[in-house]
Amino acid sequence: MKTTLYLVRHGETEWNALGKFQGSKDIVLSPDGISQAKYVSDRLKNKFDYIYSSPLKRAYKTASIIALQSNMEARILNDLREIDFGEWEGLTVKEIKDNFPKQFEIWKNDATEGPICGGDLSIRNASIRAKNVILNTVRMHEGKRIVMVAHGGIIKAGLIGILGWNMTMYHKLMLGNTSICQLSFNDKMQPTIVTLNDTTHLPEEYEVKSYV
Repeated sequence: MKTTLYLVRHGETEWNALGKFQGSKDIVLSPDGISQAKYVSDRLKNKFDYIYSSPLKRAYKTASIIALQSNMEARILNDLREIDFGEWEGLTVKEIKDNFPKQFEIWKNDATEGPICGGDLSIRNASIRAKNVILNTVRMHEGKRIVMVAHGGIIKAGLIGILGWNMTMYHKLMLGNTSICQLSFNDKMQPTIVTLNDTTHLPEEYEVKSYV
């Protein structure tokens, strides 16, 4: 029995457009982000049975737009919230690299933990959190189609946890706003990747501004 999971990154925010790490900061969607959410809602219309969201506003608004199009209501799962990046939040990658050079290099290159400055402490901790909430939800809805709207960081961490990758894979994945990562689970809960960073629902002229 196949279970289908769509992991959807939220629409764009002003911080995304500026290349800033958002993390636990509750930043709202920009007008462009609202438009993107409408495009992905058209893409997913009537193609899912359940929809869940991070509690943060940018994700929940995206999920609500997707849900409304299919006459459903998004349910919040707190463990889908974005990774807490602590002092790095509000900074660009360049600013983090300049102000936290040693910590940045360890974060980029440590394969077992991927330590960070914030409350999650490491990519590994975030991957465990994301893996657990995703697999528990998939088990609960075996044979169904599930949408989870979350954040670039926690989606990448979830893929690391589910697929058993090392922590440096976090830096080898790029997920644009409203991108879809589709996974298929068999009856033994073994995952298969169907798509990664699928943004084909966005207009051809649209330029993805942020993978942060």
